Amino acid sequence: MTRAVIYSRVSSEGSRQDTERQTNELVEYANTMGYELVWVYEEKVSGFKKNNERPIFSRMLDDLKSQKIDKVLVWELSRIGRNVVQSLQNIQLLTDKKVSIYIKNFNLETLNEDKTPNGLSLFMVQILFSVASMESQLTLSRLQSGYRSLIDSQGSKAVGRKAGSIETEEETIQKHSDILKLLKRNLSIRQVAGLTKKSTNTVLKVRKSAIGLNLL
Repeated sequence: MTRAVIYSRVSSEGSRQDTERQTNELVEYANTMGYELVWVYEEKVSGFKKNNERPIFSRMLDDLKSQKIDKVLVWELSRIGRNVVQSLQNIQLLTDKKVSIYIKNFNLETLNEDKTPNGLSLFMVQILFSVASMESQLTLSRLQSGYRSLIDSQGSKAVGRKAGSIETEEETIQKHSDILKLLKRNLSIRQVAGLTKKSTNTVLKVRKSAIGLNLL
């Protein structure tokens, strides 16, 4: 039986985004194909981060070294890397391990059934990555331009949260949605801290906020 894992990511810049839709559709696909779903990796981090700044993605790569996995299922190309070069490097890394990447929104597989590289798919991936990279850079440029405009309009005033302000329970949950997901799976405080690479104090804070909002 084909053994697969899911990697879902949303940008930390959009706090209203959630990995649930990506994950649910990929789980449905895995079930339809009859795959053995080994693990689901979910992460909320900017797509501009490097591999070593994406702890869940890095852990998945480490896990692939010790587990027999045939496929990594992702929702779209931008989940794989921050730019064309890094994305292709990650694809090559998995190709060397004989692990195929399935990209759902384009229905592409990087490997054939015999574990050889799928030339046509890889050619399409390079083109699509180039387009996605240009769009990402344009988005980043717009964000930076907007930030500079805000600073210019406020002069010397600080940009961001006012000093001494208190984070609301809703803001805490939005900021640490990855912790909430694991708490809902009845994992221990230490387990959640270990999986998310966050302190136990942060996990406890999220747990308290979730209880206060009747989310647990």
